Amino acid sequence: MNRSQFKNSPILVRVAPFALFLLLTFCQNYFGEAGRYWFYLGKTLIGGWLIWVIRPFIAEMRWQISWAAFGVGVGVFALWVGLDGLYPTLDQLSQSYFSPLLKKIGLESWSPKPSGPPNPWNPYLHFGPVSALGSAFVLVRILGSSLVVPPLEEVFFRSFLYRYLARPDFQSVPLGQFLFRPFLITSLIFGFEHREWLPGVLCGFVYQGLVVWEKRLGDAITAHALTNLLLGLWVIWKGAWHFW
Repeated sequence: MNRSQFKNSPILVRVAPFALFLLLTFCQNYFGEAGRYWFYLGKTLIGGWLIWVIRPFIAEMRWQISWAAFGVGVGVFALWVGLDGLYPTLDQLSQSYFSPLLKKIGLESWSPKPSGPPNPWNPYLHFGPVSALGSAFVLVRILGSSLVVPPLEEVFFRSFLYRYLARPDFQSVPLGQFLFRPFLITSLIFGFEHREWLPGVLCGFVYQGLVVWEKRLGDAITAHALTNLLLGLWVIWKGAWHFW
């Protein structure tokens, strides 16, 4: 992929960076305990570079500061933390329901395995509780989730997928147009991309609603970034590493 391909393909420029980032996310837990932190650093740098490359070709990928974005960002953070422990996570659902069902019909080998290493994403456990390297990887995680993830995800879900589900010529669909079916499907896919699927789905509703309300993408990028920043600070403050 090069700049000319991105420039000439509105779909490729919105889908390929997110797909690559998602693939790297899937792979990051297969390189050992120390490897996953270094892999996350590499993934974050690649994601930042991708944003830099595609930014000139996606007019709506511009951060917007507004009271609505601030309120949504804080509200979604509160929702994410407040629902913790009140619902089964995706891993728990998989092991409790899907695995027994597959076993019953003779497809036990297809049963999903628990994802990732047994330890939470906590570099202090591996590098030491007061290690500079541990702190560096915590900072990388916060920066990656706050500055890299939001633009890539919002461009894919809100700029591309929501509008493409409405019409293949997705650029002809205004960002501010409310469409029930794409609204529902996009939010469900966004939610089940996360281990914490329930707040993920609700979060998808809210972010998409913000785009429709403001008729632009930038507020959702800002809200998403604020949510992830606050969640990262919460993880450090409370030691709630399971969120990562």
